[in-house]
Amino acid sequence: MTEFVPDAGFRKNEKLKSALLQHSALSAKGISERLFGILFSGLVYPQIWEDPDVDMQAMALAPGHRIVTIGSGGCNMLAYLSKAPDHIDVVDLNPHHIALNRMKLAAFRHLPDHMAVVRLLGSDNARTNASMFDRYVAPHLDSSTHRYWNQRSPLGRRRISVFNGNFYRTGLLGRFIAAGHALARLHGVKLEEITRCNTLEEQRQFFDTRIAPIFEKPLVRWLTNRKSSLFGLGIPPQQYDELASVSETGTIAPVLKERLEKLACHFSIKENYFAWQAFARRYPKSHEGALPDYLRADYYSIIRANTERVAVHHASYTELLASKPAGSVDRFILLDAQDWMTDQQLNDLWTEISRTADDGARVIFRTAAEKSVIEGRLAETISNQWTYLKESSEHFNRLDRSAIYGGFHIYEKKA
Repeated sequence: MTEFVPDAGFRKNEKLKSALLQHSALSAKGISERLFGILFSGLVYPQIWEDPDVDMQAMALAPGHRIVTIGSGGCNMLAYLSKAPDHIDVVDLNPHHIALNRMKLAAFRHLPDHMAVVRLLGSDNARTNASMFDRYVAPHLDSSTHRYWNQRSPLGRRRISVFNGNFYRTGLLGRFIAAGHALARLHGVKLEEITRCNTLEEQRQFFDTRIAPIFEKPLVRWLTNRKSSLFGLGIPPQQYDELASVSETGTIAPVLKERLEKLACHFSIKENYFAWQAFARRYPKSHEGALPDYLRADYYSIIRANTERVAVHHASYTELLASKPAGSVDRFILLDAQDWMTDQQLNDLWTEISRTADDGARVIFRTAAEKSVIEGRLAETISNQWTYLKESSEHFNRLDRSAIYGGFHIYEKKA
């Protein structure tokens, strides 16, 4: 057989083809990231999806601690106040989350009682919430937050009026959950019916017979193979890849099924308000189950008394830490933000964390995949200052009622 030797023209064409394919892949990636950026520029999380009870236990949160956390929906920041920390700095780059955090703090300070707080922040179809906001909360807001909640839509409705209906059906996450319900109904399943289960055994049966089969449907498999399908969960393209990496098939459907199984089956539905948001798109009524930690009646007085200890900053985490003195922070909460970061961004962040951390300080964060995203990526001069609490991390990951993350991680600053 004659050996084929490519001529110069062939080699040139192959190089051109390779370059075009690479450019096409880069363009697709760029478009995907751009689309995510556009979607993420609005309100994303009406409710934060990290379990504050797990957070507080894992941090061994105690009176006098100085905390820096990401704002998101603001629920966890308020729950942390139940432990009477010395101070909480809340950071977020999303102006919608900033306005939501500041409004929630003002609601605790100025609404007349616990029932009014629950009515505004935890109820659906409370038609007088906007007028209650006008009377008690609005006069005490800073000008930018006041302007935000009074801004009108093209239809003339004020932004605060969403609290007259169901605020938790709004935002990117709220719309994503709505799409999930529509997809389930298309396959003959009403997800809210799981909230009628009285035991873990009934919840398991509902999941196995009604929910699990949906993930085998061709439409669902096709949708979950596209990165844009999970933008509504706040999952960017690079985090999608992390999730897919833990699946034997390299696709996202088995991972979503596993996470939903934990949400549906591992905790009593009456004690898991995350499950209520996912399956009923609202919080439970008083006779149905437990409200979020920050809306608990026994936390109300201490949270209200400590709201002045919070400062909300429209800034990045690294930027805020760079302005703080050395050794001035005891607890750091990073949510899942590091899943999105480059090696340089991680090292910049942990340089400031290490500088501002007092001896014995703790950092907690979650990851889409199971492993810690900082292992092997930080400079030794940084990583050598920290101890990974592996057993505690695995323990609290099992207890996390939000159930959507693969890993929960705790690092402690060496003395």
